[in-house]
Amino acid sequence: MDFGPHLMLAILEGAVTAAILALTAMGLSVVFGVMRVVNVAHGEFYMLGAVIAWFVATTLGAHPALGFVAALILAPLLVGGLAAVADMLILQRIGYDPERTIVATIGMLYIIQQGTLMTFGPDARPVAPPFNSRIPLPWLEWAEGKLSFYYPWGLSITSYKLFVIAAAALILIALWLFMTRTRAGLVMRATQQDSAMAQAFGIPVGRVYALVFGLGAALAAMGAVLVVPIQQAHYLMGHDPLLLSFIVVIIGGLGSLPGTVIAAVLIGVSDGVISVFFSPTLAKITATLAVAMVLVFRPQGLLGKKAH
Repeated sequence: MDFGPHLMLAILEGAVTAAILALTAMGLSVVFGVMRVVNVAHGEFYMLGAVIAWFVATTLGAHPALGFVAALILAPLLVGGLAAVADMLILQRIGYDPERTIVATIGMLYIIQQGTLMTFGPDARPVAPPFNSRIPLPWLEWAEGKLSFYYPWGLSITSYKLFVIAAAALILIALWLFMTRTRAGLVMRATQQDSAMAQAFGIPVGRVYALVFGLGAALAAMGAVLVVPIQQAHYLMGHDPLLLSFIVVIIGGLGSLPGTVIAAVLIGVSDGVISVFFSPTLAKITATLAVAMVLVFRPQGLLGKKAH
C-alpha cells in the first residue's frame, strides 16, 4: 500500500487519541486553572468512569446503544459527585496547601484503585460499542490525466471511532460555552482571577472549588466512557491517561484551555502517526522530549502566561 493511505489512517487513529486526551487533559487543566491544585488522582477518576460504564452497560443488558447512552449520562454524574464530595471532605480541610494536596490526591488514587480492584476484580472487561460498522476510506489517485477516488484494500475505520472524534468536539464546545456564556462559568472565572476578592463579593468559593473539582473528574469520566468500547475497562487503566494529560497541560500551558486542546491534538496525532510507522514506545519518548523542550525554551507552555 502507498504511503499516503497509510498516513491518512494513522492521522485518523491519532485524532481518536487526541479527542479522548483533550477531554481528559481539559479536566486536569480546569482544576489547576481555577483551584491551582495538581490532582494526581485524575487518572483514577478516568478509570472509575470506564468501570461504571461497564457496570451500567452490563446491568441494563439491553441494546448496546441504550447502555452506552445511560453510561454517558450516569458515569460523569457519579464520578463528578464523588470528586466534589472528596474535595469538601479532604481538600478543603487541608486548605488546598500544595504539598498536602499532592499527598492527599495520591491517597485518593490508591483508595479508588484498590477499592475498584476489590469490587471490580483484576480482569479487563469489554463494553460493546453502540454501533461499529466499518467505513472504507477513499484515497485520491492521479490516473489517465485526471484525479479519481479509489479504495485501498483493507483501509477502513469504524463508525464508532469517527463518532468519538465528533462527540469529544461537541463536549469541548459545550464546555467553552459553559465557561464563557453562563453565570456559573463567570463565577468560576472570577474565582480563578482572585479568589479572595470573589469571596469578598459573596461568592461561595468553597462550593465553586467543589464544583470545579467535580467538573474536572466528570470530563475525565466522559473520555473514559467514550474510549471503553475501544479499550477494555481495567483497574490499572488510569496510569497512561494521567501521564499524557500532564504532558498535554504542560505543553499547552498550565490553566490554558485553548492551549490544552492544541497540545492534545499535537500529541494525539503525533502519537498515532509514530505508533503506526514506528512504535508506541517511540511515540511516548517523543512526547516526553517535547515536554522537556517546552520546559527549557518556553516554561509557561504554548499559550500559558508568564508568572509575575
